[in-house]
Amino acid sequence: MGATELRAKCATKATNFRNAFRSRQGFKQFVQTRDTALDRHGHPDSSSRWSNEDLDPTPPEKRTCLNWWQSILVIFASQFISSVAMFFNSRCASVYHIGYPVVARSIFGVYGSFYFVGARAALAIIWYGVQLYSGASFMSNILRCIFGHKFTDIPNHILESVGITTSGMLAFFLFWLVHFPFCAFRPYQLRGFFWFKSIIVLPAVWGLFIFCMVNTKGNIGSIYSSQIKGSKGWFIMYAINSGMGNTATLITNQPDIARWSKTKSGAQWSQLITNPIAVTLSASLGILATAAINNTWGLETPLWNPWDLLGAILDRYWSASTRFTVFLSAFTWMVSILGTNIAANMIPFGSDSSMLFPRYITIPRGQYIVEFLAFAICPWKILSSASVFTTFLSGYGLFMASVVAIMVCDCNVSIGHLYNPSRTNKHYYYTCGWNIQGVIAYLCGIALPFPGFVGTLGAKVSTSATDLGRLGWLLSFTVSFVVYYVLCIIWPTDNQKIIKEMGLKWEEECGDAVVAEDGTEIVEEGKQVHARNDSSEGIPRETEMYGGQDKY
Repeated sequence: MGATELRAKCATKATNFRNAFRSRQGFKQFVQTRDTALDRHGHPDSSSRWSNEDLDPTPPEKRTCLNWWQSILVIFASQFISSVAMFFNSRCASVYHIGYPVVARSIFGVYGSFYFVGARAALAIIWYGVQLYSGASFMSNILRCIFGHKFTDIPNHILESVGITTSGMLAFFLFWLVHFPFCAFRPYQLRGFFWFKSIIVLPAVWGLFIFCMVNTKGNIGSIYSSQIKGSKGWFIMYAINSGMGNTATLITNQPDIARWSKTKSGAQWSQLITNPIAVTLSASLGILATAAINNTWGLETPLWNPWDLLGAILDRYWSASTRFTVFLSAFTWMVSILGTNIAANMIPFGSDSSMLFPRYITIPRGQYIVEFLAFAICPWKILSSASVFTTFLSGYGLFMASVVAIMVCDCNVSIGHLYNPSRTNKHYYYTCGWNIQGVIAYLCGIALPFPGFVGTLGAKVSTSATDLGRLGWLLSFTVSFVVYYVLCIIWPTDNQKIIKEMGLKWEEECGDAVVAEDGTEIVEEGKQVHARNDSSEGIPRETEMYGGQDKY
């Protein structure tokens, strides 16, 4: 986009904004999202809204984007399993170019999907705030490097019961502001940022590791050689499941990222190959580095977090060169958390909210909403006082595992029927808008590990329940997949019956033209999704009213 075009677009948006506050009708037109061809032709009720440009298929031009050694093996195992799950869960979105909310419609029904989308949106708000707080710790390192004692000696005027200091609140607020400009972009527009993040984080990770090894002469000691209580096998399974808990959200979110892929397998093989290696390597460097520092420096409180390690380095070697080096390291780590928060929480919430309120919310608008909601939940309070709640968040992955299993098991999708919520929708209306087979499989998947999960929150449960809880994500995924597969053989869903009657094979419809419920053929061209042979379809409603510029 050239400078002239950018200025013209900004001027048009400014005019639209001013017009929005001159009349009630003008404001309503401003906040409403664009009509789409699939929404106009996808269902019989013209007054309702079941789609916008973020729920339609992505058009072609937007498809861009233990002891220490036992711990390392466990991390690799958990990440390899996670990568396999990501591989399969990204397939449907890569083929049909639709996000998680629309995939959920095909699996759980046009109304049943609201529960599963809403549950993920609520979780995204909380994790967004938690990641903000983690990134603020690196912001504190940065501010200390720049201002020294002028930052650390800021008088605290916040009550201790709140769980954060004045300086900590300042760092949190600044990191919160860093997120603000990224809220305006859709995933395909952030490809350059993610490339930047992946490049600059490498020297930071290796640099910090090399410093720790040189400073301690590689003395990792025996800090991770403590004995395991109970069954070693069950403990290893628990460790693998804990490792998967860190990626459970990313596994579930795959459709929101993979939908932008140019090819059907572009989002699959890259993750299957690189994710286990990258995560295992970075975690291994962290384990060895902190083991060496804790063993050599003899600190009262062992260091586990990189921001605490950077703070300890400043305490021990306060000099201009150290401050500059720590500043660069903290900055790159902060950018890394920023990227993770965008991909794992901001984009999913924007996608979910666009389905919950498609008439008024797009992905960027949803991202602005979660930006404010994450501040409002006071994540510092959650992390400082609610250990049971954070344990609940860590184990929440088993609830999402059942969803992923069903999404992987059934991905023959008829896009043209995903936008009709009425009984005339023979594919996805199911039983009053709910896919009973999917709900049964979901409940079966969470039933077995659930008592063990409750035990982690403080309740007394049997040893068997605890062991099943340690299987968590793996058990939930396996049970839901098997139950749904067998159940659909015995009792096929309405969509599966139609596909069988039509004689369609797996993913055979992905190459066919999209046909809406009223028989209109939908065409994907360039950056537009419109109806064929209808000249008015290719012109967005606000183009006629506001001078041809896209809404955010």
